[in-house]
Amino acid sequence: MINNFKDLGIKTDFINKLSQLNINNPTKIQQQSIPFLLNKEADLVALAQTGTGKTLAFGLPILQKIAIEKTHIQALILAPTRELGQQISNDLTSFASHNSNIKIASLFGGATIKSQKEALAQHPQVVVATPGRLLDLLDKKAMRLNEITFLVLDEADEMLNSFKDAIIEIIKQSSKQKRMLLFTATWSSQVKQIVNDYLSKTVETIEIAEVEKSASGINHQFVVVEPIEKLEVLMHFLNSKENVQGIIFCKTKAAVNKLAKNLAKHKFSSGALHGSLSQGIRDRITGQFRDGHLKILVATDLAARGLDIKDLDYVVNYHLPDTYDNYVHRTGRTARAGANGLALTVLQQEEVFEIPEFEEELGITFKQYIKADAASIEANNTLLWAKKIFKTKPNREVSEDLKSQIKTIFHHLTKEELVDKILAHYIKENQSKQSKK
Repeated sequence: MINNFKDLGIKTDFINKLSQLNINNPTKIQQQSIPFLLNKEADLVALAQTGTGKTLAFGLPILQKIAIEKTHIQALILAPTRELGQQISNDLTSFASHNSNIKIASLFGGATIKSQKEALAQHPQVVVATPGRLLDLLDKKAMRLNEITFLVLDEADEMLNSFKDAIIEIIKQSSKQKRMLLFTATWSSQVKQIVNDYLSKTVETIEIAEVEKSASGINHQFVVVEPIEKLEVLMHFLNSKENVQGIIFCKTKAAVNKLAKNLAKHKFSSGALHGSLSQGIRDRITGQFRDGHLKILVATDLAARGLDIKDLDYVVNYHLPDTYDNYVHRTGRTARAGANGLALTVLQQEEVFEIPEFEEELGITFKQYIKADAASIEANNTLLWAKKIFKTKPNREVSEDLKSQIKTIFHHLTKEELVDKILAHYIKENQSKQSKK
C-alpha cells in the first residue's frame, strides 16, 4: 500500500503544507480515496469510522482539482452539524493556505444571512454548509449550484437520518454533471436509498476493513450498577479522571440536561451539548471544551458529531447506545491518531446480555470495570462535599456582626481541629439521613 502523499498524486505545494501541519503519512481511507478521486470520474461511497482522516480523503483531491481561474462554486460539502462543518472548513483552509486564489466559504446557522451573502459575493470555489442554512440561501437566490462538480455528504448516514428531505432538495437543485461523494460510517437504509436513486450506476465503493471499525487503542470496559447508585458510581469514576478530558453520552436531551445539572451541583468542570441549545451556547460550550476550560462534556450523539478534540482520555456511555454504529461513533472520540483511550459503558443488570453481541459484531473485547465499594463511594461523596465547600463563593450579604460572632465561636480552634469538627458533623448528618431512608 502506498505510504506517502506524493505517490498518491498530491502536488508538492500541498505536500509541503501537510508537512507543516505534521501530516506525513496517509491513512487507509486516504490511500484508497485520493487516487480514485484524482484519476477517475465516477461517484464514490466511502465507509470509514470517525477519526480516520476523511476530510483529507476528499478535501485534498477537491482542492487540487479546483479551477482557480473560475469564479463559480465548484464543490459543495455538506455536514450534519455546524461543529463538524467548522472543522472541515478550518481543515480545508489550512490545507489550501499556500494559495490565496482558493476561496472557501462557510454557511452555517449562528451567523447572519447578510454576512454569508457577503462571503458568497467573494466568489468562493468551495462551500462548506449545513443543509438548513444552505436551503435558506438557495431560497433567497443568494447562490446557485448549477455548475458544481463535486457534492460531498460527510457523515452521510447521520445527516440523512436528520435532514433527508433537505438533502434530496439540494441534490435536485445541483448540477446534473456533478460527482457525488458519500462518506459514511454505515450502510444505513437511508444511504442505500440515496445511492440507488441519485448516484451513477458505476459508483465506486471503498470500505475500510470491518476489524478497523473500532480503534485498536480503545480499552472497552463496562460496569454494572443499580439505578439508585448510577450517578454516584459515575462521579467516583470522574473523580479519578480529574485532570483529563472526556465525553459522557446520553440518549436524550432531557438526560443530558439532568446529568449536567447534577455534575455542576457537585462542582465538576462540565458542560452540556444537545441540539435544542442555541447556536451561540453550543459554540461557547464547544469552545470552552476545545480550549480545555471544561474537562467534561455531556452530549447527545448528534451534538458531538464533528468534535475532534485531541487527547480525550475517555468516553462514557451513560446509556447503552441503540446501535453498534452509534457505539463506534461515540467511542471513536477517544484513542484518536494512534493514541490510547478508555470507553466505559454503564449498564443495568438486564442489559449485560448485550455485551457479547457488541463484541461479536464489532470484533472487540470488553473487560468488566469493578465499581467502587460502598466505603469508597462514601469517601468519594465526602471529597465532593469538601470540594463543593472549597468552591462556594462567600455570601456578601451576611452581616459583619454575625460573621464576627461566628469567628468568636471558632477562634480558639486550629485549622486541623476545625476541619475535624466539620468533617465529623458532615459524617454524622449523612449517617442520620441514610438511616431515615
